[in-house]
Amino acid sequence: MSVSQFQIDSHGNRSHTCGELRAEHAGQTVVLKGWVDTRRDLGGLIFVDLRDRYGITQIVFNPENHPDATKIAESLRFEFVITVRGTVMQREVAAKNADLPTASVEIAVEDIIILNTSDPLPFMVSVHEGKQSNASDDLRLKYRYLDLRRQELKENVLLRHRVYQAVRGFYDAEDFVEVETPVLMKSTPEGARDYLVPSRVHAGKFFALPQSPQTYKQILMVAGMDRYFQIVKCFRDEDLRADRQPEFTQIDVEMTFANEEMIYTTAEGMLANIWRQVKGTELDLPFPRMSYDDAVKKYGSDKPDLRFDMQLHDLSDAFNGCGFRVFDSVINEGGAVVGIVVPGEGDSGRGKLDKLDKDFVRGRLGAGGLFHFRLPSDGSEVLSSVKSDVLPTSYVQKAIDACGANQGDLVLVLAGPAPKVFHQVGDLRLKMGRDLNLISDSSDGPWKFLWVTDFPLLEYNEDEGRFFAMHHPFTSPHAEDMGMLGTDPGAVRAQAYDVVLNGSEIGGGSIRIHRADVQRQMFDALGIDEEEAQTRFGFLLDAFRFGAPPHGGIAFGLDRIVMLLAGASSLRDVIVFPKTQSAQEPMVQSPDVVDAHQLRDLHIQLITPDDHDDYDDE
Repeated sequence: MSVSQFQIDSHGNRSHTCGELRAEHAGQTVVLKGWVDTRRDLGGLIFVDLRDRYGITQIVFNPENHPDATKIAESLRFEFVITVRGTVMQREVAAKNADLPTASVEIAVEDIIILNTSDPLPFMVSVHEGKQSNASDDLRLKYRYLDLRRQELKENVLLRHRVYQAVRGFYDAEDFVEVETPVLMKSTPEGARDYLVPSRVHAGKFFALPQSPQTYKQILMVAGMDRYFQIVKCFRDEDLRADRQPEFTQIDVEMTFANEEMIYTTAEGMLANIWRQVKGTELDLPFPRMSYDDAVKKYGSDKPDLRFDMQLHDLSDAFNGCGFRVFDSVINEGGAVVGIVVPGEGDSGRGKLDKLDKDFVRGRLGAGGLFHFRLPSDGSEVLSSVKSDVLPTSYVQKAIDACGANQGDLVLVLAGPAPKVFHQVGDLRLKMGRDLNLISDSSDGPWKFLWVTDFPLLEYNEDEGRFFAMHHPFTSPHAEDMGMLGTDPGAVRAQAYDVVLNGSEIGGGSIRIHRADVQRQMFDALGIDEEEAQTRFGFLLDAFRFGAPPHGGIAFGLDRIVMLLAGASSLRDVIVFPKTQSAQEPMVQSPDVVDAHQLRDLHIQLITPDDHDDYDDE
């Protein structure tokens, strides 16, 4: 046999995978196929770790028993694809291999065929290189097919597969119908930019890729489907970050005759089924609940991370009338003085806190400045960042008592307009939690779920001088708040809810408006007249005229759920073919130019960025 024969496979089908063989298979003749993960030449004997999706098996070439096979093995390199036939031999499990399922066996190779060779690798993918890769993200994405051979990403893909099965199994058992909704739909701009698809047949008209199937799933409720779900691709043309992609996957759910309690119970059941099947963990049900207002005031966020405490304290009352100009002016203008207690940091040096103020509070958060009160562990007097003749110690002590700080603790305080200052202190809280290792990102938990409820229905945009829907324009207001929709729209609460896990929003939804008169009031509050409403949402409004039932639903970010389950730091590590931070895919080099004939067929003429100003002037 020669290397030149590597394309001929006479071994037939493989008898076992590379993760299947155990001591009880000793003595059997087997055929394995896979990639060369590592090769070690020990002065005659050649050991190769053979890898496939299922695991690794050590194979051994002995020149005394099978010289032809050993000769071929001398030419093996990383990622060569081979097939071997040999006998399973039991061996003693070395301590370093104790976690390897196939460690108790090796294959004495009698015959080998090289099915394909490999060029030198741009980065290592061997399981022995560990889970982390030293390659840059761009290089890994350019050679994504190699990156996916790495153990870490392979495990993430398999975990994602198990999540899919758990989701489908749960909803099928609960009598939900899986329905596919269109990918080419109508543009209904709200929130992020749409990805547009030009129509060749209808010149000058465009489809849009769905930001979510919201209107279609409401139509399905009008159609009498009663319970719908879908694992669906969604698209948003927005700035990217570690936990955001332009193309992402939702678990989309809608129910007829639903109230919030039904949504909560069903959603918790689905998530509990995922954790049970994927992690072997039983979640504590029901999840705790917290209003949007409480979340912002206690944690400075609408997605609180409950893995550590350190709640926010509104110290405005404690400092009211203190004579310190910064605090007094903020309080008099309706703002707030907000603090957190950092346990065990009362002996922190002034230099460390000055750096925190300069680099993070002023530099990152854009806040006016950090004030601190240190309570040394030796019981000595409080060390304040503000002199006592400017901020009397009696007010400092009053604030310390109000937030429950003890000797050895550190109190950090920001002052500013509300609710912005609460969000700033919330970000400071998270930084301190990270810096003090109070937050674990382990794939083994802890798992701190929370429902955030009673969101504002609308939020006011100062630049545009009008209200926008915080979720979408079909979110139902609380019945008791309906009277304020025309008089004080900013005070109206929505029947909307988010489910939060470890400080990440993993799902959100609402009870929907199903009556035309209520929908009209909602459009009025948003400044959408009848003509615009009919143009943008006419098909849904028409459907509401024909016996639309009450309904509600929720959508989960599947990518984000998998990211948290895997303990990954980025969505790119749990999406098989993701985009970069600049919304590109280096492997296939998309987006890319198209030729002039395609543009002509689509009735499109390109303009350069320099031409934009000319068009704006028109």
